[in-house]
Amino acid sequence: MNVSDGMNYAPKGKPQPVVKPGEFVFSAVRLDHGHIYGMCNGLTEAGGTLKYVYDPDEKKVAAFLKAFPQAKAARSEEEALEDAETHMIAGAAVTSERCALGLRAMSAGKDYFTDKAPFTTLEQLDSAKKAVKATGKKYMVYYAERLHDEGSILAGYIAQSGDIGKVVSVTGFGPHRLGAPGRPAWFFERKKYGGILCDIGSHQFEQFLYYTGEEEAAVTASRIANFSHPEYPELEDFGDAQLTGQNGSAGYFKLDWFTPDGLRTWGDGRMFIQGTKGFIEIRKYVNLASDQNGGGHVFVVNDSGEKYLNAVGVTGYPFFGQLILDCLNRTENAMTQAHAFKAAELSLKAEEQAIRIK
Repeated sequence: MNVSDGMNYAPKGKPQPVVKPGEFVFSAVRLDHGHIYGMCNGLTEAGGTLKYVYDPDEKKVAAFLKAFPQAKAARSEEEALEDAETHMIAGAAVTSERCALGLRAMSAGKDYFTDKAPFTTLEQLDSAKKAVKATGKKYMVYYAERLHDEGSILAGYIAQSGDIGKVVSVTGFGPHRLGAPGRPAWFFERKKYGGILCDIGSHQFEQFLYYTGEEEAAVTASRIANFSHPEYPELEDFGDAQLTGQNGSAGYFKLDWFTPDGLRTWGDGRMFIQGTKGFIEIRKYVNLASDQNGGGHVFVVNDSGEKYLNAVGVTGYPFFGQLILDCLNRTENAMTQAHAFKAAELSLKAEEQAIRIK
Protein backbone atom coordinates (compact mmCIF):
# COMPACT_ATOMS: atom_id res chain seq x y z
CA MET A 1 0.00 0.00 0.00
CA ASN A 2 1.42 3.34 -1.07
CA VAL A 3 0.77 5.66 1.88
CA SER A 4 2.07 8.69 -0.01
CA ASP A 5 -0.58 8.39 -2.73
CA GLY A 6 -4.13 9.13 -1.61
CA MET A 7 -5.69 8.17 -4.95
CA ASN A 8 -4.50 4.59 -4.58
CA TYR A 9 -4.69 4.33 -0.79
CA ALA A 10 -6.26 0.91 -0.13
CA PRO A 11 -6.09 -0.21 3.50
CA LYS A 12 -5.90 -3.89 4.32
CA GLY A 13 -7.12 -5.42 7.57
CA LYS A 14 -7.39 -8.82 9.14
CA PRO A 15 -9.99 -11.06 7.48
CA GLN A 16 -13.21 -11.01 9.51
CA PRO A 17 -15.63 -13.03 7.36
CA VAL A 18 -19.32 -12.79 8.16
CA VAL A 19 -20.35 -15.22 5.41
CA LYS A 20 -19.00 -18.40 3.87
CA PRO A 21 -17.42 -18.43 0.39
CA GLY A 22 -20.06 -17.99 -2.27
CA GLU A 23 -22.78 -16.71 0.06
CA PHE A 24 -22.26 -13.09 -0.97
CA VAL A 25 -21.01 -12.50 -4.50
CA PHE A 26 -20.00 -9.11 -5.86
CA SER A 27 -18.37 -7.77 -9.00
CA ALA A 28 -16.22 -4.71 -9.68
CA VAL A 29 -17.28 -2.49 -12.57
CA ARG A 30 -15.31 0.58 -13.63
CA LEU A 31 -11.83 1.14 -12.26
CA ASP A 32 -11.39 4.87 -12.84
CA HIS A 33 -10.29 5.57 -9.26
CA GLY A 34 -7.86 3.55 -7.14
CA HIS A 35 -10.32 3.43 -4.24
CA ILE A 36 -11.88 0.40 -5.93
CA TYR A 37 -8.99 -1.60 -4.45
CA GLY A 38 -9.85 -0.52 -0.91
CA MET A 39 -13.53 -1.26 -1.51
CA CYS A 40 -12.76 -4.75 -2.76
CA ASN A 41 -10.23 -5.37 0.03
CA GLY A 42 -12.90 -4.56 2.60
CA LEU A 43 -15.57 -6.74 1.01
CA THR A 44 -13.31 -9.76 0.48
CA GLU A 45 -11.90 -9.53 4.02
CA ALA A 46 -15.50 -9.66 5.25
CA GLY A 47 -16.08 -12.87 3.31
CA GLY A 48 -17.42 -11.52 0.03
CA THR A 49 -16.67 -13.49 -3.14
CA LEU A 50 -15.35 -11.34 -5.97
CA LYS A 51 -16.55 -12.83 -9.26
CA TYR A 52 -16.19 -10.42 -12.18
CA VAL A 53 -14.26 -7.30 -13.01
CA TYR A 54 -15.01 -5.03 -15.94
CA ASP A 55 -13.54 -1.85 -17.34
CA PRO A 56 -13.17 -0.77 -20.98
CA ASP A 57 -9.45 -0.21 -20.31
CA GLU A 58 -7.77 -3.62 -20.51
CA LYS A 59 -4.65 -2.34 -18.74
CA LYS A 60 -6.70 -1.41 -15.70
CA VAL A 61 -8.31 -4.84 -15.70
CA ALA A 62 -4.93 -6.55 -15.94
CA ALA A 63 -3.57 -4.57 -12.98
CA PHE A 64 -6.71 -5.33 -10.97
CA LEU A 65 -6.41 -9.06 -11.66
CA LYS A 66 -2.88 -9.05 -10.26
CA ALA A 67 -4.27 -7.77 -6.97
CA PHE A 68 -7.39 -9.96 -7.10
CA PRO A 69 -6.52 -13.08 -9.12
CA GLN A 70 -9.72 -14.79 -8.00
CA ALA A 71 -11.76 -12.46 -10.21
CA LYS A 72 -12.64 -13.14 -13.83
CA ALA A 73 -12.55 -10.48 -16.53
CA ALA A 74 -16.08 -9.91 -17.80
CA ARG A 75 -16.54 -9.50 -21.53
CA SER A 76 -18.87 -6.56 -21.00
CA GLU A 77 -20.52 -4.52 -18.26
CA GLU A 78 -23.74 -6.37 -18.97
CA GLU A 79 -22.17 -9.73 -18.18
CA ALA A 80 -21.45 -8.54 -14.64
CA LEU A 81 -24.74 -6.70 -14.15
CA GLU A 82 -26.87 -9.55 -15.44
CA ASP A 83 -25.06 -12.34 -13.58
CA ALA A 84 -27.59 -14.23 -11.49
CA GLU A 85 -25.13 -14.98 -8.67
CA THR A 86 -23.97 -11.39 -8.16
CA HIS A 87 -25.56 -9.55 -5.22
CA MET A 88 -23.69 -6.26 -5.52
CA ILE A 89 -21.87 -4.11 -8.03
CA ALA A 90 -18.90 -2.17 -6.62
CA GLY A 91 -17.76 0.69 -8.82
CA ALA A 92 -15.31 3.59 -8.96
CA ALA A 93 -16.30 5.25 -12.21
CA VAL A 94 -15.51 8.83 -13.20
CA THR A 95 -17.39 10.80 -10.53
CA SER A 96 -19.98 12.27 -12.90
CA GLU A 97 -20.74 8.76 -14.22
CA ARG A 98 -21.18 7.01 -10.87
CA CYS A 99 -24.89 7.67 -10.61
CA ALA A 100 -25.66 6.34 -14.08
CA LEU A 101 -23.78 3.13 -13.28
CA GLY A 102 -25.73 2.84 -10.04
CA LEU A 103 -29.04 3.24 -11.84
CA ARG A 104 -28.08 0.47 -14.27
CA ALA A 105 -26.97 -1.78 -11.41
CA MET A 106 -30.16 -1.28 -9.40
CA SER A 107 -32.29 -1.72 -12.51
CA ALA A 108 -30.54 -5.07 -13.01
CA GLY A 109 -31.52 -6.10 -9.47
CA LYS A 110 -28.19 -5.47 -7.77
CA ASP A 111 -27.24 -3.44 -4.73
CA TYR A 112 -24.69 -0.74 -5.58
CA PHE A 113 -21.56 0.31 -3.70
CA THR A 114 -19.80 3.35 -5.13
CA ASP A 115 -16.70 5.32 -4.37
CA LYS A 116 -17.25 8.81 -3.02
CA ALA A 117 -18.39 11.29 -4.17
CA PRO A 118 -21.53 9.44 -5.25
CA PHE A 119 -22.92 12.33 -7.33
CA THR A 120 -21.89 15.57 -8.98
CA THR A 121 -25.38 17.15 -9.21
CA LEU A 122 -28.51 17.32 -7.10
CA GLU A 123 -30.43 15.97 -10.10
CA GLN A 124 -28.38 12.79 -9.96
CA LEU A 125 -29.12 12.47 -6.25
CA ASP A 126 -32.84 12.83 -6.92
CA SER A 127 -32.75 10.14 -9.59
CA ALA A 128 -30.92 7.77 -7.24
CA LYS A 129 -33.49 8.35 -4.50
CA LYS A 130 -36.28 7.49 -6.92
CA ALA A 131 -34.45 4.36 -8.10
CA VAL A 132 -33.87 3.15 -4.54
CA LYS A 133 -37.57 3.59 -3.80
CA ALA A 134 -38.62 1.85 -7.03
CA THR A 135 -36.21 -1.09 -6.83
CA GLY A 136 -35.69 -1.57 -3.10
CA LYS A 137 -31.94 -1.81 -3.74
CA LYS A 138 -29.14 -0.07 -1.86
CA TYR A 139 -27.00 2.81 -3.10
CA MET A 140 -24.13 2.70 -0.62
CA VAL A 141 -21.07 4.96 -0.57
CA TYR A 142 -17.41 4.35 0.31
CA TYR A 143 -16.80 7.25 2.70
CA ALA A 144 -13.35 5.85 3.36
CA GLU A 145 -11.96 8.53 5.67
CA ARG A 146 -14.19 7.15 8.41
CA LEU A 147 -15.11 3.64 7.24
CA HIS A 148 -11.56 2.56 6.43
CA ASP A 149 -9.68 4.31 9.23
CA GLU A 150 -9.37 2.64 12.62
CA GLY A 151 -8.71 5.90 14.47
CA SER A 152 -11.99 7.29 13.19
CA ILE A 153 -13.83 4.10 14.08
CA LEU A 154 -12.42 4.03 17.62
CA ALA A 155 -13.23 7.72 18.09
CA GLY A 156 -16.81 6.97 17.12
CA TYR A 157 -17.07 4.29 19.79
CA ILE A 158 -15.66 6.66 22.40
CA ALA A 159 -17.97 9.51 21.40
CA GLN A 160 -21.00 7.22 21.50
CA SER A 161 -20.01 5.89 24.94
CA GLY A 162 -20.60 9.30 26.52
CA ASP A 163 -17.00 9.72 27.69
CA ILE A 164 -16.89 13.27 26.33
CA GLY A 165 -20.54 14.09 26.96
CA LYS A 166 -22.83 15.28 24.20
CA VAL A 167 -21.02 16.05 20.93
CA VAL A 168 -21.64 19.68 20.04
CA SER A 169 -18.98 20.42 17.42
CA VAL A 170 -16.92 18.62 14.77
CA THR A 171 -13.97 20.23 13.00
CA GLY A 172 -12.13 18.43 10.22
CA PHE A 173 -9.05 19.00 8.10
CA GLY A 174 -8.66 17.01 4.88
CA PRO A 175 -5.42 17.96 3.10
CA HIS A 176 -4.41 15.77 0.15
CA ARG A 177 -1.33 15.45 -2.03
CA LEU A 178 -2.18 16.47 -5.56
CA GLY A 179 0.29 14.26 -7.45
CA ALA A 180 -0.88 15.88 -10.66
CA PRO A 181 1.26 13.80 -13.09
CA GLY A 182 -0.44 10.62 -11.87
CA ARG A 183 -3.98 11.96 -12.14
CA PRO A 184 -6.27 11.24 -15.10
CA ALA A 185 -7.48 14.14 -17.25
CA TRP A 186 -11.03 13.95 -15.89
CA PHE A 187 -9.76 14.78 -12.40
CA PHE A 188 -9.14 18.37 -13.57
CA GLU A 189 -12.55 18.84 -15.26
CA ARG A 190 -15.02 20.32 -12.79
CA LYS A 191 -18.14 18.81 -14.40
CA LYS A 192 -16.58 15.38 -14.08
CA TYR A 193 -15.13 15.54 -10.55
CA GLY A 194 -17.72 17.89 -9.04
CA GLY A 195 -15.49 20.39 -7.23
CA ILE A 196 -13.46 20.02 -4.05
CA LEU A 197 -16.38 20.27 -1.60
CA CYS A 198 -18.35 17.68 -3.55
CA ASP A 199 -15.35 15.38 -3.96
CA ILE A 200 -13.14 15.04 -0.89
CA GLY A 201 -15.54 17.24 1.05
CA SER A 202 -18.12 14.46 1.03
CA HIS A 203 -15.99 12.60 3.60
CA GLN A 204 -16.22 15.53 5.97
CA PHE A 205 -19.95 15.99 5.76
CA GLU A 206 -20.50 12.30 6.39
CA GLN A 207 -18.33 12.43 9.50
CA PHE A 208 -20.16 15.46 10.85
CA LEU A 209 -23.48 13.62 10.60
CA TYR A 210 -22.04 10.46 12.14
CA TYR A 211 -20.24 11.94 15.15
CA THR A 212 -23.01 14.39 16.04
CA GLY A 213 -25.85 11.97 15.35
CA GLU A 214 -27.55 14.61 13.25
CA GLU A 215 -29.95 13.54 10.52
CA GLU A 216 -30.48 17.01 9.05
CA ALA A 217 -28.14 19.98 8.68
CA ALA A 218 -27.75 23.20 6.72
CA VAL A 219 -24.64 24.62 5.06
CA THR A 220 -24.32 28.15 6.40
CA ALA A 221 -21.20 29.20 4.48
CA SER A 222 -18.73 27.72 2.00
CA ARG A 223 -15.77 28.92 -0.06
CA ILE A 224 -13.63 27.57 -2.88
CA ALA A 225 -10.45 28.75 -4.58
CA ASN A 226 -7.67 27.92 -6.99
CA PHE A 227 -4.77 29.55 -5.19
CA SER A 228 -1.79 27.97 -6.88
CA HIS A 229 -2.63 25.90 -9.99
CA PRO A 230 -3.35 28.20 -12.94
CA GLU A 231 -2.30 25.40 -15.30
CA TYR A 232 -5.45 23.59 -14.16
CA PRO A 233 -8.08 26.36 -14.30
CA GLU A 234 -10.99 24.06 -13.35
CA LEU A 235 -9.24 22.62 -10.31
CA GLU A 236 -10.25 23.88 -6.88
CA ASP A 237 -7.21 23.45 -4.64
CA PHE A 238 -8.90 24.88 -1.53
CA GLY A 239 -12.35 24.69 -0.02
CA ASP A 240 -13.99 25.13 3.35
CA ALA A 241 -17.50 24.95 4.75
CA GLN A 242 -19.48 25.69 7.87
CA LEU A 243 -22.69 23.92 8.80
CA THR A 244 -25.26 23.70 11.57
CA GLY A 245 -27.15 20.57 12.53
CA GLN A 246 -30.89 20.50 13.07
CA ASN A 247 -30.30 19.91 16.78
CA GLY A 248 -27.79 22.74 17.06
CA SER A 249 -24.39 21.07 16.60
CA ALA A 250 -21.72 22.98 14.70
CA GLY A 251 -19.31 21.88 11.99
CA TYR A 252 -16.36 23.36 10.13
CA PHE A 253 -14.12 21.70 7.51
CA LYS A 254 -11.10 22.75 5.47
CA LEU A 255 -9.81 20.87 2.43
CA ASP A 256 -6.84 21.43 0.16
CA TRP A 257 -4.45 19.90 -2.36
CA PHE A 258 -1.28 21.34 -0.79
CA THR A 259 0.36 18.41 1.03
CA PRO A 260 4.13 19.05 0.76
CA ASP A 261 6.50 16.39 -0.52
CA GLY A 262 8.25 16.28 2.85
CA LEU A 263 5.25 14.64 4.53
CA ARG A 264 5.60 10.86 4.64
CA THR A 265 1.93 10.26 3.86
CA TRP A 266 -0.59 11.72 1.42
CA GLY A 267 -2.21 14.07 3.93
CA ASP A 268 -2.26 15.06 7.58
CA GLY A 269 -5.95 14.31 8.00
CA ARG A 270 -7.32 15.33 11.40
CA MET A 271 -10.65 15.47 13.15
CA PHE A 272 -11.60 17.24 16.37
CA ILE A 273 -14.76 16.12 18.15
CA GLN A 274 -15.87 18.49 20.91
CA GLY A 275 -18.22 17.28 23.61
CA THR A 276 -19.74 18.95 26.64
CA LYS A 277 -17.41 17.00 28.96
CA GLY A 278 -14.29 16.55 26.86
CA PHE A 279 -12.86 16.25 23.38
CA ILE A 280 -11.22 13.82 20.95
CA GLU A 281 -8.53 14.48 18.37
CA ILE A 282 -7.87 11.95 15.61
CA ARG A 283 -4.57 12.08 13.74
CA LYS A 284 -5.58 9.73 10.99
CA TYR A 285 -2.48 8.99 8.94
CA VAL A 286 0.58 10.40 10.70
CA ASN A 287 1.79 11.81 14.01
CA LEU A 288 3.94 14.69 12.83
CA ALA A 289 7.68 14.84 13.61
CA SER A 290 7.61 11.59 15.57
CA ASP A 291 9.12 8.17 15.00
CA GLN A 292 5.64 6.63 14.95
CA ASN A 293 4.90 5.28 11.50
CA GLY A 294 1.33 5.02 10.31
CA GLY A 295 -1.83 6.52 11.68
CA GLY A 296 -4.63 5.61 14.05
CA HIS A 297 -3.64 8.15 16.70
CA VAL A 298 -6.50 9.05 19.03
CA PHE A 299 -6.22 11.59 21.86
CA VAL A 300 -8.99 11.81 24.46
CA VAL A 301 -9.35 14.46 27.16
CA ASN A 302 -12.14 14.54 29.73
CA ASP A 303 -12.60 15.12 33.45
CA SER A 304 -10.66 11.91 34.19
CA GLY A 305 -7.53 13.19 32.46
CA GLU A 306 -5.63 12.84 29.18
CA LYS A 307 -5.34 9.61 27.22
CA TYR A 308 -3.54 8.48 24.06
CA LEU A 309 -4.75 5.43 22.16
CA ASN A 310 -3.37 3.82 19.02
CA ALA A 311 -6.25 2.27 17.13
CA VAL A 312 -4.24 0.22 14.61
CA GLY A 313 -5.26 -3.40 14.88
CA VAL A 314 -7.88 -2.62 17.52
CA THR A 315 -11.18 -2.08 15.73
CA GLY A 316 -10.78 -3.59 12.29
CA TYR A 317 -13.18 -2.36 9.62
CA PRO A 318 -16.67 -3.52 10.65
CA PHE A 319 -18.55 -1.55 7.99
CA PHE A 320 -17.90 -4.09 5.25
CA GLY A 321 -19.22 -7.10 7.11
CA GLN A 322 -22.21 -5.10 8.27
CA LEU A 323 -22.86 -4.00 4.68
CA ILE A 324 -22.77 -7.58 3.41
CA LEU A 325 -25.25 -8.67 6.07
CA ASP A 326 -27.42 -5.64 5.35
CA CYS A 327 -27.62 -6.67 1.70
CA LEU A 328 -28.51 -10.25 2.57
CA ASN A 329 -30.94 -9.40 5.38
CA ARG A 330 -32.26 -6.06 4.01
CA THR A 331 -31.26 -4.24 7.19
CA GLU A 332 -29.45 -0.91 7.72
CA ASN A 333 -26.79 -1.51 10.36
CA ALA A 334 -23.70 -0.44 8.37
CA MET A 335 -25.19 2.87 7.27
CA THR A 336 -28.72 4.00 6.55
CA GLN A 337 -29.62 5.01 3.03
CA ALA A 338 -30.82 8.36 4.37
CA HIS A 339 -27.41 9.01 5.96
CA ALA A 340 -25.49 8.17 2.78
CA PHE A 341 -27.71 10.46 0.72
CA LYS A 342 -27.75 13.31 3.27
CA ALA A 343 -23.94 13.50 3.35
CA ALA A 344 -23.93 13.70 -0.45
CA GLU A 345 -26.67 16.33 -0.46
CA LEU A 346 -24.77 18.57 1.95
CA SER A 347 -21.57 18.33 -0.10
CA LEU A 348 -23.44 19.17 -3.30
CA LYS A 349 -25.19 22.17 -1.71
CA ALA A 350 -21.92 23.42 -0.21
CA GLU A 351 -20.32 23.30 -3.65
CA GLU A 352 -23.31 24.88 -5.34
CA GLN A 353 -23.48 27.89 -3.00
CA ALA A 354 -19.75 28.34 -2.42
CA ILE A 355 -18.22 31.80 -2.74
CA ARG A 356 -15.19 31.77 -5.00
CA ILE A 357 -12.41 33.72 -3.30
CA LYS A 358 -9.74 33.21 -5.96
